[in-house]
Amino acid sequence: MAIKNVKKDKLHKKNVKNKVTLQDQKALALWAADCAEQVLFYFEKECPKDTNPRKAIEAARKWACGEITVGEARKAAFASHSSARSVKNTSAVAAARSAAHAAATAHVASHAPHAAEYAFKAVKSTNFKS
Repeated sequence: MAIKNVKKDKLHKKNVKNKVTLQDQKALALWAADCAEQVLFYFEKECPKDTNPRKAIEAARKWACGEITVGEARKAAFASHSSARSVKNTSAVAAARSAAHAAATAHVASHAPHAAEYAFKAVKSTNFKS
């Protein structure tokens, strides 16, 4: 049963990927950047001198506006993932990963939801109580 679900998920992702236009992908990159920006302060509080996650968010926006290439956005994504590996604080890690996935959306649109998921993890891991 689990194998069938995996195959079904892969087929669904393939169909979604084929239907995402470049305009859609750019909109997703901007949305992902907005998600990541909301939690960036968790990372910057832990590592104020490390600008990689902020640069990844900027790269997502610049790519969506046609100012940089996919390769440049991917480079920013990899740098932000590297920054995530350099910290121990769970919220900071999640914030850096959110930024990385925002930039990686330039390469593959399916990275966008991961930016939102990591932003949620950043908030959730603070044990925030409303």
